[in-house]
Amino acid sequence: MFFRLIFLYILLLSSSIFAQKQEIKVDQDRLEKRIFDLAEFGMQENGETERVAFSDADIEARNWVVQTLKGFGMEVKIDVAGNIIGKRKGTDASKKPIAFGSHIDRVPNGGNYDGCVGSMAALEVIATLNDNNMKTKHPLEVIIFPNEEGGVMGSRAMSGNLTKAAFNVVNSTGYSMGEGIMRLGGDTTRITEAIRKKGDMAAFLELHIEQGGILEKENLNIGVVEGIVGLKWWDVVFTGFANHAGTTPMNARQDALLAAAKFIVAVNEVTNSFDGPQVGTVGRIKAEPGAPNVIPGKVVTSLEIRDLSSEVIEKVFQAIKAKAQEIAEASNVTIEFHPLDTTAEPALTDPQIQKEIEGSAKALGLTYNYMPSGAGHDAQDMARIAPTGMIFVPSKGGISHSPKEFTSAKDMANGANVLLNTILALDKKLD
Repeated sequence: MFFRLIFLYILLLSSSIFAQKQEIKVDQDRLEKRIFDLAEFGMQENGETERVAFSDADIEARNWVVQTLKGFGMEVKIDVAGNIIGKRKGTDASKKPIAFGSHIDRVPNGGNYDGCVGSMAALEVIATLNDNNMKTKHPLEVIIFPNEEGGVMGSRAMSGNLTKAAFNVVNSTGYSMGEGIMRLGGDTTRITEAIRKKGDMAAFLELHIEQGGILEKENLNIGVVEGIVGLKWWDVVFTGFANHAGTTPMNARQDALLAAAKFIVAVNEVTNSFDGPQVGTVGRIKAEPGAPNVIPGKVVTSLEIRDLSSEVIEKVFQAIKAKAQEIAEASNVTIEFHPLDTTAEPALTDPQIQKEIEGSAKALGLTYNYMPSGAGHDAQDMARIAPTGMIFVPSKGGISHSPKEFTSAKDMANGANVLLNTILALDKKLD
């Protein structure tokens, strides 16, 4: 009898230790349900959701998020820029908060996953911690940023990069950014109060769909984001001579459109001549006078270059510019490059957080790889004020900004579990 009791005691003790070592995991079905519940806000008769920032549907969805966070026992506020911030107390009040979140606004005719996966995963992380009665040393903050799609408004305000000039930008709802901030419960007259100083947060994390097809193509579960690319835009102006298309010989023309066409091909060739993931794009072209029977005398094209390195962007630009001058001289036209204000500096993620994301993926038995983000995100501005990490999960077919974008429940749960475990790891290791 004595030995039997000893055996039972050891068995119970072993079971307790095993249970303590087991990693907690999010509820996959609950996470997917929240995605579907969120999609109801702005649901149209055709079954698609329309929820552009500042719209009534956006406001209703935000109210739902606020009530959900309050239901978790969190302290919730809307700051002067319209950011929703839910706070969960830590056991050590001296610690800086670990923040995480994304956005729930969408582009017109967008999908249910861009931004929403990271936002609903943030809610699921809190729900899972509550379910398991787990406390963290650091306070936790869930941040839902407003109007990401219309200019990363909330995160720009939080990082101190939202200028008053931006208040005049009008989105597809017809509201200006300034009007939108007021509609969301913010206050444009006190916008500087939204600024969080460098060092105010211990870390910031964002989970997001990849918005590309690399993870799916390579059959990977997780992308460890190395950084968010910077971008620069130019207007490129070709000036030739407008003349009669029927009476001007081919060898006597100063055809600005022909030169622009050669330039577009050159952008692709020059960008590809560099090793690395940099991209160069011509996405807009306008020819004048624009008549079928007139040789174009003036053409304006766009030029965009993106990379994780500002130096690489500049090298690619100088190479494109040199090739463009050759094309201009051979075509007997002039060419000018006019830089535009639409620029964004590259934002690298924190190496320690990258390693913790990698470690979490490994511990969960998930495949992963390091990769850049070619699209802008709220994490880009947050990286300027806090050590930042970003987690990607696959987007089927690489589709995003479309009603057809889709990420499976399993992939969403994988990302949420990596997010959860990374937060818990950082909670132990960060000051």
